Amino acid sequence: MAAELKLANTCLFLDVDGTVLDIAARPTAIVLPPSLIDDLATVELRLQGSLALVSGRPVSELDQLFAPLRLRAAGVHGAEVRFDPHNKEALYDEQAALPAEAWLALRELLMKFPGSFAENKRFAFAVHYRTVPQIEFELERALHRFVLEWRDAGFTLLPGHCVFEIKRPFHEKGMAIERFMQHAPFAGRTPIFIGDDTTDVPGFAAVRARGGQAYSVGRLMPQATGAFEDPTAVRAWLSRVAAGSQVMS
Repeated sequence: MAAELKLANTCLFLDVDGTVLDIAARPTAIVLPPSLIDDLATVELRLQGSLALVSGRPVSELDQLFAPLRLRAAGVHGAEVRFDPHNKEALYDEQAALPAEAWLALRELLMKFPGSFAENKRFAFAVHYRTVPQIEFELERALHRFVLEWRDAGFTLLPGHCVFEIKRPFHEKGMAIERFMQHAPFAGRTPIFIGDDTTDVPGFAAVRARGGQAYSVGRLMPQATGAFEDPTAVRAWLSRVAAGSQVMS
């Protein structure tokens, strides 16, 4: 359960898949509970705008997913950042983009792993294997070799829940949170970050370094100060805050 922090002094960062939404077999199969968009809109209003999504998804996908709601957001682990929800486009780091040649090579590699599939997020390649978990070990070995073959591009391999992300190390969620904390309306507030995966650990560390609270989902993870049982519990907590709780507890 999240700490009792006064709304006027708090800002909130939320991972999406596995945190506020239940993980699906494919990212496109996600289902939004009917009340979630309204609850997020109300919580953002109560926090005077200091709520941001910090996700592995691109910002454009987040907008489609939560439409018509448009929130401040960091996408692809911080390679994209939108400080103003009224802007259509997010700021992005062109140097973090992955080469098209690497995408073609990855697709060819994955032909050896039936049941897996990859997303090209421009700044990261996400390789999913949720429907074939038995291939995890061999797939990871193959992707490690792939990253080594592309060492000149500076790739790194990041494991997650039945997914491996190939990206450059320029951006991670902790850095994204730090960028938000330097801008209004986040500056001067105590941060809370809720996430569920290995990719969220840098975010946990970032909020704790600022005296904030970090919460993992499903299990207590490194750097987390507490844990929610599952995304349903996170959504219930957001609903309580939206309903009028004066503290985030």
